[in-house]
Amino acid sequence: MTSLPIDAVVRSFPVDAATAWGLVADLRNHERWIPMTRVSLDRPAAAGATVTAVSGPFARRGFPGLADVMTVDRYDPPVGAEPGVATFTKVGHVLKGHASIVVVPAGPSSSRVLWSENVYLAGPLPRRLTEAVLKPFLGGMVRYALMKARNEARATDRNA
Repeated sequence: MTSLPIDAVVRSFPVDAATAWGLVADLRNHERWIPMTRVSLDRPAAAGATVTAVSGPFARRGFPGLADVMTVDRYDPPVGAEPGVATFTKVGHVLKGHASIVVVPAGPSSSRVLWSENVYLAGPLPRRLTEAVLKPFLGGMVRYALMKARNEARATDRNA
């Protein structure tokens, strides 16, 4: 089993792990949950793919904004009792660090999603300082995104 990040935001989802994985690991869905953000991939999500999330007041209309460029290091869906794991390295000009999404089966119709962001700013300021400044903002973003994703999963579960 993969070691799980201790600083991850964890939420229970009322759907099986494969369904939760299809929802949260498909990064194109993130633009529905993260305000003022558009997401693009250079190819389908898999190890080696590049993801660009651009955030800003008019980013969804194609205007420039802050680009969060990530490479996909691992993209393994859940199989049986094994969790699904997606890991990313932030390689942009401004944002650096790592992110992960882990989907753990918790029964035939439930799962747990763990999302972790360890991010700092490139540049002259110390990494520990920028990491500490970004941590509360990113934690709030992840909690909000998982709330929205879980609401979608609940709606899907009710409509099934």
